[in-house]
Amino acid sequence: MLRVDSLAAGYGHAQVLFDVSLGVDAGQVVTLMGRNGMGKTTTIRAIMGMLPALGGRVQAGRIGWQGASILGQPAHVIARQGLGLVPEGRQVFPTLTVLENLTATARPGPWTLPRVLDLFPRLGERAGNLGARLSGGEQQMLAIGRALLTNPSLLILDEATEGLAPLVRAEIWVVLARLKAEGLAILLIDKNLGAVMRLSDHLVIVEKGRSVWAGAPEALAAAPEVRQTYLHV
Repeated sequence: MLRVDSLAAGYGHAQVLFDVSLGVDAGQVVTLMGRNGMGKTTTIRAIMGMLPALGGRVQAGRIGWQGASILGQPAHVIARQGLGLVPEGRQVFPTLTVLENLTATARPGPWTLPRVLDLFPRLGERAGNLGARLSGGEQQMLAIGRALLTNPSLLILDEATEGLAPLVRAEIWVVLARLKAEGLAILLIDKNLGAVMRLSDHLVIVEKGRSVWAGAPEALAAAPEVRQTYLHV
């Protein structure tokens, strides 16, 4: 489905990515890992075509989706091809209600409003609340629900559970496991190593803008030197 090969990118004169490669197959969960500032979010922004709006650009490499290049395409065009993003910081529409947030970008497909509200009952309870009035956990649920209602083939989550209360984090990991069981491909960033290892099929570690390790969770579990060097755990 998604193939990123030898990606180099940056902002203005500052190069952030030098050589990042990863792939996500249908139904697969892939986690992009690494310490803060190593290029994970920039990789996601490059995939989604968001860099030009942020003063950045892809300098080299290839980004392929379903066998065709999407490099250089506008973000809205990429999103319409089946890539759904849950961005870092959630970025819900603060002056729209929960219901309006969910339906603003919805597209026809198997994910419907009732299915999302079944996945996150709390959103149904707060359907008339403004996005700005929700807790951080509720905003993350809303951001995930909004992305699902675009009916993506690949769901991308940048910091899936960052800054959330433990009970909310646990709820979101349960939801992601359910989405995986239903066959949805997922690319995510998160620092919760235990949860990531249980959910993921494949892991990619980025260090200073380069892919430095890739493999199955079992391989990372058997490599304490890799975890200590690149993840400090």
